[in-house]
Amino acid sequence: MASESAHSEGAELGRYLRARRTQTSPEHVGLTVGAGIRRTPGLRREELATLAGISIDYYVRLERGKETRPSPSVLDALARALHMDDQEHQHLRELAARAARYAPEPPPAPSRTVRPHLKLLLESLRPNPAYVISRSMDMLAWNPGGLALYAGLDDWPAKHRNLARYLFLHPAARDLFTDWDRQITACVARLRATAGTASDAPDLTNLVGELLLKSADFAGLWERYEVTGRKPAQKTFRHPLVGQVTLTSQSLHVEGTPGQRIGVYTAEPGSPDHDALLLLDMTAPRPTQHPSPAPKNTGQQR
Repeated sequence: MASESAHSEGAELGRYLRARRTQTSPEHVGLTVGAGIRRTPGLRREELATLAGISIDYYVRLERGKETRPSPSVLDALARALHMDDQEHQHLRELAARAARYAPEPPPAPSRTVRPHLKLLLESLRPNPAYVISRSMDMLAWNPGGLALYAGLDDWPAKHRNLARYLFLHPAARDLFTDWDRQITACVARLRATAGTASDAPDLTNLVGELLLKSADFAGLWERYEVTGRKPAQKTFRHPLVGQVTLTSQSLHVEGTPGQRIGVYTAEPGSPDHDALLLLDMTAPRPTQHPSPAPKNTGQQR
């Protein structure tokens, strides 16, 4: 069991390095490319090893998951060579740490139970749409506007409501977001970052497996292994009930319940956008149930 865990975590570290290497052009890191066709997309292994000041053999072992204990200096050198930003660099460190100190048994899944005072908090935030979300983007609790803002999401049973599933598989999602391409890129980057350090977590692996099968858009973005897609502070929705509305989003970690976050959307009081939130809150049905753990394969195919 232990050796299998080590290989799995080392392989995840290798996959991340390979994705970053193949998506980094020689020109981006200051290399001059000679004439002729390059069969390798991005950097070659030997080019990256040279830039990082490590042996080619050692780098190949890293990428193949056979070396699971790179030193901090090696990780820093690879991050510099690949021009990683701070978030990408930190993700590299987390993958390496997990590969080095793998546990024989996976940690327990985060709780899906939403404490009563959080449900009261969601109600107190009305008319601002708000919800509690899990690390795998399941909606665990919501106020009326929090559910109604995602047009058509209430068509699905409560236990199937997941924002990643909605973005990729619900037919209303493309029309709801004015920047749908940007939204899905940020969504996959967030899931990639989470799954990379919890690769054996059923809640994540089940969702990712479903979306890989059902969405070519998701599969393409997942293969890129980007972990720095950032959602904009403001989002514009083309909502079928209240028209176009631009809202400011905020995400807050729930203290004492790892993996849960509160999402809130706000608008300036007295503005047309705030008026739209009032209308949405008044017309949305009140929440009557909260979901149980989601099954492996649900959702609608586009």
